[in-house]
Amino acid sequence: MNELQNPPEYRHDTVLNLPMEVKADAWAVDAACSGNPGIMEYRCVDLATGAVVFHFGPVFGTNNIGEFLAIVHALALMQKQGIRKTIYSDSKTAISWVRKKKCKTTLEHSPKTAQLYNVVARAERWLMCNVFDVPIIKWETREWGEIPADFGRK
Repeated sequence: MNELQNPPEYRHDTVLNLPMEVKADAWAVDAACSGNPGIMEYRCVDLATGAVVFHFGPVFGTNNIGEFLAIVHALALMQKQGIRKTIYSDSKTAISWVRKKKCKTTLEHSPKTAQLYNVVARAERWLMCNVFDVPIIKWETREWGEIPADFGRK
């Protein structure tokens, strides 16, 4: 995760160094994968406090699956807690999959991926059975730098 820094003087709503275009009352999600496929994990960070909201993994999977699951995990947790915040993700693919309510991965089904496919199926069921109107916004890495949920392994 990005190191906590003093926020710019024009920001009084966060402990992170966020650009003005980014809402602080939001969560950022990201995944990391060592190899693709490989050992994958994902997490969510609260942009107001810099705190990790949740972390999942490591499991064998792909980065795109992790990005997808991170968004769905955030949506489900918000619903469970009765809160509504913007979600930022740096993955166009994952945002598209969430909007279509389907993880369009080509990862092979095998004993090695069975656990992950169970989680994906549960996430897809959640998307099909629940209504959500949370804004899911593409994190613009070129303009804003790395997403605060980044694992810093590039």
